[in-house]
Amino acid sequence: MKTMRGLRNCSNDAVTLDLTVHPRPPPLSPAPPTVSSSTASTSLSFDEEETSESKIGRLISEHPVIIFTRSSSCCMCHVMKKLMSTVGVHPTVIEIDEVEIAYLAVEAAPVLFIGGACVGGFESLVALHLSGNLIPRLVEVGALWA
Repeated sequence: MKTMRGLRNCSNDAVTLDLTVHPRPPPLSPAPPTVSSSTASTSLSFDEEETSESKIGRLISEHPVIIFTRSSSCCMCHVMKKLMSTVGVHPTVIEIDEVEIAYLAVEAAPVLFIGGACVGGFESLVALHLSGNLIPRLVEVGALWA
């Protein structure tokens, strides 16, 4: 598995997110590092002083559809992703641990956020879909075009 800046690529298009802050190694030379456009930071990179809680909050606000899960092999997460892809949306999936789940103010994972608002778990997603409110909500947050 390839590790880059606290992220690991996992199977099923999931991203494992390591929210622990690791000290930066000292520079090898006094010259300032150059950053090419291919290695520029993205919204999944973090400031070392940023807390886990603020990282999670920032991820929720920056991604229109995001699922937090305990494991990339979680069957409910897989079904949530499958339902979302069936309607034409590919959510950001972040794997977090038990301590970080507490920052979400939910009891169980996976948990889905649409437009920064907590939808809840799998049952809440299915209820939103069966009530006919999922598609309009996805269009409203710009995750899906009408």
